Amino acid sequence: MVFCYLISGLLAFVLLIYVSLEFHYFLRMAICVILAKFFKRKVHILQETKIKGICLTTDIDTLLYHMNNARYLREIDFARVDFYERTKLYQTIRSKGGAIVQGACTIRYRRFIRPFTTYDLTTKLIYWDDKSFYFEHRFISNDFVRAIAICRQRLINCNTDDIMAYLMSTDGMPKGVDIEATVRTTKPEMPLEVMKWNESNEISSANLRNGC
Repeated sequence: MVFCYLISGLLAFVLLIYVSLEFHYFLRMAICVILAKFFKRKVHILQETKIKGICLTTDIDTLLYHMNNARYLREIDFARVDFYERTKLYQTIRSKGGAIVQGACTIRYRRFIRPFTTYDLTTKLIYWDDKSFYFEHRFISNDFVRAIAICRQRLINCNTDDIMAYLMSTDGMPKGVDIEATVRTTKPEMPLEVMKWNESNEISSANLRNGC
């Protein structure tokens, strides 16, 4: 009888977790952090990272035909945390008393990702200003970029130049990184699409301030 009560209590607890939280999201996030922190090779802050993905039945839209548009942004969360851990970016920000949050995101869909299709999701730091980091994420399947997103990550209570100066130095570079394998070791120019996107965001902000 006691065993039955224990099993019933456990099942009720699991049901409560699934009803209260998106359990798979938190579980996968924890797995991504563990893999990036302890099992994957570390990379330089200006190197590209890549994770694997697959479009499952839980990812498809109401037409059962392709991956739900919102799922792309959800997948980027996992790619971002993988990048943060492997480059020591998040660790460095926290060590300086700062925090980082999503400030803006834009995504362009080019071709469907069908159910049960595998894909690579790449992450690359393409620019930074004094307050924000700009990341480019690409969904690639069969050597074709299915979708591309640019995300602006806003820093709080610290400066991006201080963070980057440390991470691009010998002391801040993760152990085991081959500096010869990096694409570049200097700050890149602001991409044209980022420049135009920032202009669009400023127009939007001005409209909101003016009550439009």
